[in-house]
Amino acid sequence: MATQNNIIDQVFPETLKILSDLIKFQTVSGTSNLKLIEYCEKKLDKLGAISFKTFHDSKLQANLFSTINGKKKLNGGGIILSGHTDVVPASGKKWSSDPFVATEKDNKIYGRGSCDMKGFIACTLALAPFFASQNLKKPIHFSFTYDEETACQGAPIMLKELKKRNVKCSICIVGEPTSMKAIQAHKGCSEYSTYFTGLAGHGSAPDKGVNAVEYASRYINKLMELREELKKRVPKNSVFTPPYSTIQIGGIKGGLARNVIADQCTVDWEMRPVIPEDGKFVTENIEAYAKNVLLPEMRKVYPKANIKKEIIGEIIGFTKEEKSDAVNLVCNLTGDNSRDVVSFGTEAGLFQELGISTVVCGPGSIEQAHKIDEYVSFDQLKLCLKMLIDLKEQLTN
Repeated sequence: MATQNNIIDQVFPETLKILSDLIKFQTVSGTSNLKLIEYCEKKLDKLGAISFKTFHDSKLQANLFSTINGKKKLNGGGIILSGHTDVVPASGKKWSSDPFVATEKDNKIYGRGSCDMKGFIACTLALAPFFASQNLKKPIHFSFTYDEETACQGAPIMLKELKKRNVKCSICIVGEPTSMKAIQAHKGCSEYSTYFTGLAGHGSAPDKGVNAVEYASRYINKLMELREELKKRVPKNSVFTPPYSTIQIGGIKGGLARNVIADQCTVDWEMRPVIPEDGKFVTENIEAYAKNVLLPEMRKVYPKANIKKEIIGEIIGFTKEEKSDAVNLVCNLTGDNSRDVVSFGTEAGLFQELGISTVVCGPGSIEQAHKIDEYVSFDQLKLCLKMLIDLKEQLTN
C-alpha cells in the first residue's frame, strides 16, 4: 500500500509539469481562458469526470465544474476544490524571466499565477487520477472560474447553474495562497468605475467648458472624506486588520492636453466593507453628493453633462462562523489549528451564501501574489498535496 510520502513523490513531478502548462496560458482577467479550461476539462474527462461549463456573454471565458465519483455512481454531497483561472497583468520588462514561462530556481517555481492561484489548480489536477482510483463514498468536485481578480465575475454564473441543477455539496476549499493556513473570514470587496462626461473647450476659457477631470477630483476628495468617516465606524470586536472598512482609488484617466478642457474622465475605485452597512453608507453618501452637488453645477454650463457609476463587482464578505465544518476539516488535515482572517477578497463568501461550509486554504503566500517575480515554493506545493491526499479519508469513510 502506497504511503502518503510515496504518493507525493509520484505526483510532484506531474504537479510541476501541469503548473508549467497552466502558466503558459496568458489568462489575464478580461481575456479568454478557453484554452486553459479545455486543458483542464480534457484531463478530468479522461478520468470519467462529469463536467459542465458556463460562459461569459462573449463566449470567450468559461467556468468549469467537474465531478469525480471514483469507482461508483454517487448522488450528491462531496467536497469542492475551487480555484480561479485568471491572473493579474505582468510586464515582462520588470521580471527576471518571462512571466508566462515557468522558471524553476532554488526550489521555487516562478511565473504569473504560480502562487495566485494556478499552483493550487495544478495540485488538484495532479491528484485527480488518485481520487478517480478510490472507492469514494462522496464525490470530489473541481471548480475553475474566470475573472475572480475583477470582482468575482465568473463564479456567480457557475453557482447559479449549480443551484439550478440542484447540486448539493457539503464543503468547499478555496485554494487561494494562505501558506496552507485555514482562513475563516475576509472582508467584502466592491469595485466601481465612475464616468464623468463634461464639455470640451479651450483652456483659456475654463468657464465655458465643464472639466470632467476637475469634477472627478472633487468626487475623489469626497471619497477620501468618507474613508475617514469609516475609521470612526469600526465595529466592536472586529477581527480584521485594519479593523474598519476601507476605500482605495485605483486609477484616474482623463484629458487630452494641458490646454484642453477635459470632457471625459474615469475614476476606478474600490471599497472593502467589514459589515454590509458600511457599504450602504458609502453608496448613499457618494451618490447623493454626485446627484445633488456635482451634477447641478456641471449642468448649469452643459445640460448633457453626466456622472455614471458602474458596478464592476460587489463581492460579499466571507463571514466567520462559530462552528465551521470546512475550517475544522482543514485544520485537522494540516495539523495547524490556527484560524486566521484576511483583508483580501475571494470567492469564499459566494459559496458560503449558497449554504456550503467554506474555508480558504492554499499553497503560497499572498505576499508573492500580484508581484514581480511571483513564485510558489516546492515545499508549499507538497504541503498542499499532502492535505489533498489526506482528504481521501473524508471521501472514503
